[in-house]
Amino acid sequence: MIRFILADLRRFWLGSAVLVLIVALAVALGVTVTLQERALRLGSARAADKFDLVIGAAGSENQLVLSSVFLQAAPLPLMDGGLLTTLAADPRVAWAAPIGFGDSFMGNPIVGTTTALVHNLAGELAEGKIFAKEGEAVIGAGVALKQGDEIKPMHGSAQEGGHTHSELAYHVTGRLKPTGTAWDRAILVPIQAVWHIHGMGHHDDHEDPAEAHDEHEHHAIDPDAPLNETWDDEVPGLPAILVKPKTIADAYKLRQQYRAGATLAVFPAEVLTRLYATLGDAKQVLFAIAVGSQVLAAAALLLVTVMHVGQRRRQIGALRAFGAPRGALFAIVWLELFALVAIGVAMGFGIGYAAAAVISEVVAGGSGVVMPVGFLREDIGFAAALLAFAASIASVPAILAYRQPPAAALRG
Repeated sequence: MIRFILADLRRFWLGSAVLVLIVALAVALGVTVTLQERALRLGSARAADKFDLVIGAAGSENQLVLSSVFLQAAPLPLMDGGLLTTLAADPRVAWAAPIGFGDSFMGNPIVGTTTALVHNLAGELAEGKIFAKEGEAVIGAGVALKQGDEIKPMHGSAQEGGHTHSELAYHVTGRLKPTGTAWDRAILVPIQAVWHIHGMGHHDDHEDPAEAHDEHEHHAIDPDAPLNETWDDEVPGLPAILVKPKTIADAYKLRQQYRAGATLAVFPAEVLTRLYATLGDAKQVLFAIAVGSQVLAAAALLLVTVMHVGQRRRQIGALRAFGAPRGALFAIVWLELFALVAIGVAMGFGIGYAAAAVISEVVAGGSGVVMPVGFLREDIGFAAALLAFAASIASVPAILAYRQPPAAALRG
């Protein structure tokens, strides 16, 4: 029987290949949607795990998280910089780090911050040392620079007509270990340098801020000194502060305290959950389209195989005339079709995995967030359901062959 099936498939190899391709593409669409949506959830959740609490000026929660956690370029309103001093002295806070952005270099965001964030983002540096002057920078693991390279900050982007700051150049002194987040593409510099380059605040060592912009003379900073002690006046405004509470209870108390008035405090994971709800609706639409394509593929497959059985009426009649039992004919037709569908399902899972992996690589290249693509146990159930459906579809032409009288087949 197996030899007969293989010979039959070789004889009709072109039609068989088309059937397999139809099934593979239909299955691949559903697999790609499932794997990519899951990868997006896992990747973004892992990125948000690095930050427990984000505080910014009152406004959009979504934009605050996208800008501060995922470093998506967008203007944020500034809040009172004195809040950083208050948080640093709060016994409920393990550490608090400001972030200031707006500049970039070769597509990599330049983020002004303090050593607290550098120390807690990825642990010890992979190489080099932390910044100790306003002209020094620590780069993320994914930044295509090396120690000693010069960085000329650009305000905005080249596509939007941004301009390069000529008054200051940073030099790479260290590199972070990989984090699998958008911060792997970031260039971290002292927040004081970001303030100076944008004309905010005055350093206590210099009455003339222009002196701080000389690219050949970068002022030393005390990485561990409170920012309010390095400025003559108040600490300049900040777009966001990343906060690490000491306990879960402290996190909720801080969130409640700063979620009113001029400030907004959010848990990044909580905001992502609401974004996932929107993403889930989109996934349902895409998955419905995928299921629809699979139903159309099944209908086309059924139509083609029924026509194929009709064209083989003489062959089936000859087999019956030579004494082939009906059960054998049923098995031959059913196995041929089921084998083709099973091969198509296997190819569809492979194509879907490859497509999701490529999409994740593209997204990770643009955002820096690693998107893990992989199968779970629930995917086995999806494959089993597809094969069960294929088995039922394959039985239709097999039943037609089973019920076909040999004399009528030979006459046709």
